[in-house]
Amino acid sequence: MTITQGFLDHKIFSIISDIAEQKGVRAFVIGGYVRDCFLGCPSKDIDIVVEGSGIGLAEAVGEAVHSNVSVFKNFGTAMLRYKGIEVEFVGARKESYRKDSRKPIVENGTIEDDQKRRDFTINAMAFSLQKEDFGALIDPFGGIKDLAAGIIRTPLDPDTTYSDDPLRMVRAIRFATRLTTPEHEFRIVPKSLESIRRNRDRMSILSKERITEELNKMLVCRRPSIGFRLMDETGLLDFILPQLLSLKSADEKGHKENFSHTLEVVDNLAELETALIAEGKLTDRYFEDNEEKEKVRTEPYLWLRWAALLHDIGKPATKRYDPQAGWTFHGHEVVGARMVPKIFQAMKMPLNEKMKYVQKLVSLHLRPIALVTEEVTDSAVRRLLFDAGNDIDDLMVLCRADITSKNPKKVERLKHNFDIVMQKFAEVEAKDAIRNFKNPIRGEYIMATFGIPPGRPIGILQEHVKNAILDGLIENDFEAADRLMRAKAAEMGLVPVTKDTEWTL
Repeated sequence: MTITQGFLDHKIFSIISDIAEQKGVRAFVIGGYVRDCFLGCPSKDIDIVVEGSGIGLAEAVGEAVHSNVSVFKNFGTAMLRYKGIEVEFVGARKESYRKDSRKPIVENGTIEDDQKRRDFTINAMAFSLQKEDFGALIDPFGGIKDLAAGIIRTPLDPDTTYSDDPLRMVRAIRFATRLTTPEHEFRIVPKSLESIRRNRDRMSILSKERITEELNKMLVCRRPSIGFRLMDETGLLDFILPQLLSLKSADEKGHKENFSHTLEVVDNLAELETALIAEGKLTDRYFEDNEEKEKVRTEPYLWLRWAALLHDIGKPATKRYDPQAGWTFHGHEVVGARMVPKIFQAMKMPLNEKMKYVQKLVSLHLRPIALVTEEVTDSAVRRLLFDAGNDIDDLMVLCRADITSKNPKKVERLKHNFDIVMQKFAEVEAKDAIRNFKNPIRGEYIMATFGIPPGRPIGILQEHVKNAILDGLIENDFEAADRLMRAKAAEMGLVPVTKDTEWTL
């Protein structure tokens, strides 16, 4: 079968074809590139399988196109980049597995052997790069029909496929999540779903890092909830993120089931963030050469998605029944923020500023809601800007996504109030520059002014100045802060060592 014209127009394919013929080996494009061509979205990541040495062909192609080749001997693969695309080469192989490991025993094989070891029929399709049938589709398992029907199934018996490599169970769910669009739903066939349930205990042999990699890919999809519902339905979520399942018991006033609510928030956020990115309204700040810069966000921000997923994670631990108010979850944002580092550690995720970002958004996610339901004061806005800093825009995206009421009038009222709060943010920020607030009064200055060593009085004076600025009692500048500091210091019995202390800011 010859493919639609245009899929192999890139020059790299003809180059590989020529060199493969010279070396007497057969080469094929396989996997995701083939699948995505038929979906109308060819990627820039190409996998080439070779009946022979994948590394040898890669090195010959690299020499011909003057590109460096990265060789990974342990995996028998090699990779090069050429004119904006990344090409990975591997020798065709057949695999067998031991019961206690997902690492296969690998032998050299044919294209047919290699296709049998693929995870799903839609990923087992290949394009020939041979001169005699260049571009022909090799599809022994009916992947093209499954793609058209929106079906995810394994080439071989699913029990064998999933037991051999249990990560494929998570990948099946990830593909169902990623490939589904409003026009074309993808579903895992019932036989395969039943097999995932039967083999879920095999998850225990997987590393957390590999599982988390798949989870991260699900979270940046258009509708992440598809994946999490499938993981719940098949029993995988109990192995992957059991804290989410606890939300099922955290009913709010008898009408909101918080597991479903959380998934709705994640979907809302994905839709909202995507729209804002398309409009160029989200920016990311970063440091370069010790200078803070910003760039327009062009891709979904994974850690914002994690913040949405974990925003209510503290509710089960704080669930209490009040005869007047029903079920309450007072302080769940504080408890949830404390849970974030433990979850990240268990999932083998970074414990750096990314984790702290998620922790911050979880801890602050109720604050904007309070602002939109009460009178918006400059003081409250300053304090939220101070606490959120550069993450205030993402926090507001999360809070908008958290509006899941079934009452359209309530939703519209809250969204309107959010617009008022955002306007207030802009006004206060323009006037007071609070977002990147730094206390005008430094500890060294206090010590030099009053001739005192490090100690509690310094913290008291700095906190007094900070609160006065955030409450709007004084301007956010050094002169006003210095006057207030000296007045407070006099109350504490502190005397300047000289009448006018010189200080360089």
